[in-house]
This record gives sequence, C-alpha cells and structure tokens, in this order.
Amino acid sequence: MPIDVAAVRQRYPVLDRELDGHRLVYLDSAASSLTPESVLAAMNHYYRWSRSNVHRGVYPLAEEATDLYEGARTDLARFLDADPRGVVFTKNATEACNLIAYGYVRAHLGPDDVLLSTVMEHHANLVPFTEAARSVGAQIRHIPLTEDGQLDLEVAAELLADGRVTFAAFVHVSNVLGTINDVARLTTMVKDANDRAVVHVDGAQAAPHLPVSVRDLGVDSYAITGHKLLAPTGIGALVARPELLERMEPFLTGGDMIRDVTLEGATWNDVPHRFEAGTPMIAEAAGLSAAITELEALGMDAVREHERTFTAALLDALGTVPGVRVHGPKDVDLRGSAVSFVLDGIHPHDVGAMLGSRGVCVRVGHHCTKPLMRCLEVAATTRASAYVYNDVDDLEPLVEGIEAAAAFFAR
Repeated sequence: MPIDVAAVRQRYPVLDRELDGHRLVYLDSAASSLTPESVLAAMNHYYRWSRSNVHRGVYPLAEEATDLYEGARTDLARFLDADPRGVVFTKNATEACNLIAYGYVRAHLGPDDVLLSTVMEHHANLVPFTEAARSVGAQIRHIPLTEDGQLDLEVAAELLADGRVTFAAFVHVSNVLGTINDVARLTTMVKDANDRAVVHVDGAQAAPHLPVSVRDLGVDSYAITGHKLLAPTGIGALVARPELLERMEPFLTGGDMIRDVTLEGATWNDVPHRFEAGTPMIAEAAGLSAAITELEALGMDAVREHERTFTAALLDALGTVPGVRVHGPKDVDLRGSAVSFVLDGIHPHDVGAMLGSRGVCVRVGHHCTKPLMRCLEVAATTRASAYVYNDVDDLEPLVEGIEAAAAFFAR
C-alpha cells in the first residue's frame, strides 16, 4: 500500500514547528532523519522504568535492560536479513568502518595487497581504509565514475584483473549523487577475481531507504547508522559475517568484552560482544528497535516506492528552474532520494541560507566527499534529501526558495 504521508507526519512532533512564520520543510534526511514519537517513547520508557546496566545484573530492571539491548540486535539482524551473531553495535557508521579498518585491514593486509575503493566514498568509508592501507604499505586503487554518476564497472574489472585486490570498500548509495550501486554484482566481481578478498559496504544511505538483505548482497560487512533511519544519534552497527569477526582483534578494550583478565593480559569474549567495550548505548538501542518497528510497519518496499515517486517529482521540479544543474543519475530507478545540485553563479551556502530563511532545511557543502567534489569540478553543492514524511507539497517552497536565491544573489 502507498504510504499515507499525512498520517506519518503526525508522528513527528518537530513538523508542527514554524520557522519565522514559515512551515517547516525538512529535506535533510541524508544527514539525519527526524525522530518519531514511538522512538522517543521507547527511550523514555527505558529511562523511566528499566534504567539499569546490561548483561550481569540478575534483578528485574537489569534483565529488562538486557532484553531491550539484545532485542535490538535481533531486530536489526532481521531488518537487514543478517546473522545476529554478526551485529556489533557502534556509535555510528564511521566507527563501524574504523572497526573493520583497525580490526581487519591493519591486521591482515600487507605490501603485496591492494585495497579497492571508489571516488564517490564518504570520508567515513574512505579515510579509515586509506590510513590503514598506508600503515601496512598496501596499494590503493579507486573505481572512477561514468558521465552519469555511476561506477565504471569496466574499469573496475581492469583494476581487479591481476587478482591482487584482497579488500574492497564501497558505498551502497551515494550521499551526494544518489547513485544506487550494484553491490551484489561488484561483490561478485571482487570475489571472482580473488576468492580470499573481503568486501565491506557503507550502507548508511541505503538501509533507511531500500529493502536490504546482507545475505543476498554477499558482502562480508555492512555499516549502518541509526540517526539516518529514524533512530537516535549515538548508535550504529557493523553487520558482518561472524567468521570474519572471529578473525579480527578488537580495537577498543576494557570491560564487558573480555572472557578473562589477568594482571598480564586478557582473552576476548565471543563475537559480537568482544567488540563492544564498556557500557553500551542501551536507550539508543531501544530507540533503534522502535525505529525498525516503524519502518517495518510501513514496509521497505513501500518506502522505496514512495521515495522513488517523490524523487521523480523533485527532479522534474528542479528542471523548471533556470541555471540548476543536478549531479547523479537522472533515472530514478538508479538513484536514491538524495539530490545534489548547483545553481549557476551562486554559492550553495547562499542558496541554503535563502531556503533556511523560508523554513526549508537542506544541506550545503562538500558533504564529506571532497574527492568526489573534485571529480565533479565543484567546491560544494546544495542537497535536498527526502524520507517517509515528505510529500510533493514540500516541492513548491523548495523551488520558490531557489528562485528567490537566484533573483537576489544574481543582482
């Protein structure tokens, strides 16, 4: 069934706000999504009624807290069709990427190895791996783009041909171009070239918007963050094959991730717990569970179709504004709902300021993708990104604000 956006909006308190007399139009969900009442209620319930630490307490509050926390692990595994033993909770997707970079790349790659990446990566899925590769002397290769903002898989095949790629890291959905990469195909290409290769994917922009099966994708690890999928800030996850985690050493140590400790050393807990040092994000895990429930009630196929329809209307609307140039695929079947554009002769910060003065919230800047900005030959872009609470009535104030920016700053 199509999403009833009017009913959905009622569950987001912030949408009742006005900004300087203007209706709030939130088009920055690629940065952080809004938070529904159900998520706020789940976190509040933990703090009011089950406030305790997890795993070792035997009294009811502690058992309830543990059930909330471990239940979130099970919920996320179900949501992404993955093994719960491979779900490691982190603060965000950035920490998940660093966990793989420190725990696997630095431990298993060397000067004879090649790490494969792409030019469209978010810094979080690029810098940890380039730093790790540099530290062990591994070579780095990058897949370039086609003219329409997709990965050039012909060049990718050439980069893989010598069989030296032992680790690949690439994004599922670009946070700038909106490009939906064919993860399953690229993963198969990597593993066909070298059956020992490990594939890591940044799913921060995909998991909130597309049906995702980590099993079907065939990847070894997949990073997500809660604050982009209706959940709180401060919680994310690395969703990995348990056998990959078994080969990794933790890069954070301390309490709760140990099996035994002596004055001379320690032995590690079972996976995934060996990677979760210290008191975890319990309330945030409760919020993540509620967010997953919210999305599952809508249905991820319906979420994808809603955003596909909205994005088509957004691209059409932007096409009516003289001087607007959109980056990324024009075919909505090949892209997500993040749409980046430039307005000729006007800095994106000026466009964003004009829109903000009219209650329209968009993102401006390099979007943590400076190598991609250089490929596009721009310093920055304006990005409008939608989610389940956006509808076509959000497009008129967006277009009017862009036109106002063009009229004002071109004087």
